[in-house]
Amino acid sequence: MTESMTTPTSFSDLGLSEARLAAVEALGWKEPTPIQVMATRHLLDGADVVGIAQTGTGKTGAFMLPSLELIESGKGLQVLVLCPTRELAQQVSDDTNDFAKGTNLRSASIYGGVAYGPQLEALTSGVEVITATPGRFLDLMGRGKAQMNSIKVLVLDEADRMLDMGFRPQIESILREVPRNRQTMLFSATMPNGVHDLATRITKDAVWLEVAPSGTTAEGISELVYSVKPEKKPDLLLSLLSGAEWEHVLVFTRTKAGADALKARLDRQGVKTDVMHSNLHMKARTKNLERFAKGQLRVLVATDIAQRGLDVEGITHVVNYDVPLDPEDYVHRIGRTGRAGAEGTAVTFLTAGDLGAFKTIEHRLGRRIERIHLAEFDYAGTPQADSSSTSKRGRHSRSPRGMGSRLKEELTPEELAELLKHS
Repeated sequence: MTESMTTPTSFSDLGLSEARLAAVEALGWKEPTPIQVMATRHLLDGADVVGIAQTGTGKTGAFMLPSLELIESGKGLQVLVLCPTRELAQQVSDDTNDFAKGTNLRSASIYGGVAYGPQLEALTSGVEVITATPGRFLDLMGRGKAQMNSIKVLVLDEADRMLDMGFRPQIESILREVPRNRQTMLFSATMPNGVHDLATRITKDAVWLEVAPSGTTAEGISELVYSVKPEKKPDLLLSLLSGAEWEHVLVFTRTKAGADALKARLDRQGVKTDVMHSNLHMKARTKNLERFAKGQLRVLVATDIAQRGLDVEGITHVVNYDVPLDPEDYVHRIGRTGRAGAEGTAVTFLTAGDLGAFKTIEHRLGRRIERIHLAEFDYAGTPQADSSSTSKRGRHSRSPRGMGSRLKEELTPEELAELLKHS
């Protein structure tokens, strides 16, 4: 059974406990999102659920709010959530602790790249909810530290991403140890054959919920494309950042070297910036993310490590500094803004060399996104805006002021050496 979008109602109509309603109110949530409405009532009735929902639709609340109603404190590990990345595991755990306020329920996250001690302590101390990446959890499970027989709820979050990252063997090993008599929830932004087969195999008579078709971007996100010469990208970004409305900005680059080079340039211009990529230790990545979430950084420059799992409130703009190579990556990147019904703006820098890749993205989306041509930056030198687009212009899409500085985008070692020579 597949159920499509339904009209949101109030949280008090969903059958949640007073403790959960108080926690939601403390978070400032006014009304549930469609996926939260649909999922909660089925999960509280004991059904398995497969949710097809893009990022930013509130799916963490959709599976975790009812999950916390189905368990008891002091009964050991009862909810296991598998996530593709460390950042998502930590975010889901943080959200869970927010949802559990006013109760004795506890959540902890488990992922690689950090010391075993706190994670072993969480498993042996009877924490009720664990959010984990498959590899590290399987490691601890193999050491006999995870008590699997008490698990009541299994959640696979971002299932498509986990399979893309090659976690299927670890997931299969964990599934063999989880009790058969459990409630299963699987959430995915897309439903390729591998995810569909996994979902049908591990669930029982599941209710299938679809908030939006696969590849659909969230409501409230205005999308714009700026035509730009590669060497003009830093100037264009600085020009856009001169706008006061560009308050909290997430920038995606294709490479770690590119992220570091852009951070150096923004630092020199007095823009509070840091980076997030796999060369940083987990402690540094967590610190940078916390600083960004608290508003201590205006800009966070990241590789695709942050395109999923980064849930920061109030991101006003997402910038595709480099066009993503996968259409689904485009959807997930821009979904970092406009979350849970908020408004946001997604900007893509389009060079002549990226036209083919971006047309593939537009073909997958089923629409053309507005082009902005500014003579100072445009690779074609045409100063008019594209009027043939079907995409609406966002409220932040004014013409930027040029800053006059130049920096060539660096990708190869030779180009990077040239960059450092002029830094």
